[in-house]
Amino acid sequence: MGGAGKNVNGGRIFRLVVVLLLVALAAACAQLRELIAPAPGVTGEWVELLKEIRAYERRIGFADTDNFIDLSREHDTFPVCGYASRLTLPYSYQDPAIKWLDSATEVQCLSYGPGADVYFTTVEAWGEVATPATNAMITGKLDRFIYLVIHEDCHDQFELPYGIEEALCDLIAHKGMAAFAKGKYGSYAREDRAVRRYSETQSRLARATIAQYEQLARLYARYERNEISSDALLRERAAFFRKALRPLAWSKGELNNVSLATHMTYSRHYPFLESVFDALGRDLARTVAFFRHVDKIKPTRVAVMQRHRIAEENSMEFIRAYEAAVVETIRRGQTTKPLSHR
Repeated sequence: MGGAGKNVNGGRIFRLVVVLLLVALAAACAQLRELIAPAPGVTGEWVELLKEIRAYERRIGFADTDNFIDLSREHDTFPVCGYASRLTLPYSYQDPAIKWLDSATEVQCLSYGPGADVYFTTVEAWGEVATPATNAMITGKLDRFIYLVIHEDCHDQFELPYGIEEALCDLIAHKGMAAFAKGKYGSYAREDRAVRRYSETQSRLARATIAQYEQLARLYARYERNEISSDALLRERAAFFRKALRPLAWSKGELNNVSLATHMTYSRHYPFLESVFDALGRDLARTVAFFRHVDKIKPTRVAVMQRHRIAEENSMEFIRAYEAAVVETIRRGQTTKPLSHR
């Protein structure tokens, strides 16, 4: 009887363990489905959501902007069109090697520059021009909406070189949107998870962009040193782009020199700026105050041109020198007592 009793109890324990495992597995599957599910869309109350984001922005030191006050009746999105020679790897979207066209349709854009890399995309908002909200914004995903508002409002806070400011505004947007969502929706709510997933993914892609760009730059350096022919460059470049699609999460046909250089504008200084954010205690209010200070004490454009004997402000030489000067200003600023936010 004793042995039989032990077998019965063992069977009950076994069944209980199985039930618990099934419950845990069901919960894990539910969490997995939630993690891979699309982000929730922007609700019809987007104006109220915008007000809440703006209230958060004020808490981290943003001044009010005129962005998104109106809903555009002319634009659902804004077209972006640029092209450059395949034999040149541009530094950023400011590189004069890229020819940017105004208001080109996709068909018009793709007709330019035979034998060139052509980049056409659309964006939901333009920064620094009192940009209106667009239908693409208010009918899109919640994570993208929050990102766009903080990123574009950020551009109105500073007058830094674009190669610094794009990365800084991405950093502030990624960190800010995660903090905003946690406060509004609560930790691990569906909305909070979607926003955190977006910010973490974009931060990771910034680093992937740097790694891939640097690899391609080494190939172009070989071409510039006459170590390989133009035909060999283009063959090796094609192989590189095929391999780079996955780490960069791009679709086939989208990745070329112009698109990569454009994304590099947002990525090149991102890790350095994030290290500054970390040094400031990962406090966004202190970070905004610190970069306002950097903005005030940075060298002028004229001073940079005079120091390096640069004649053209739209030259690649100036763009690099101005970014380097501001990076040096940031480094010097880090040696002083961190600024407090008031």
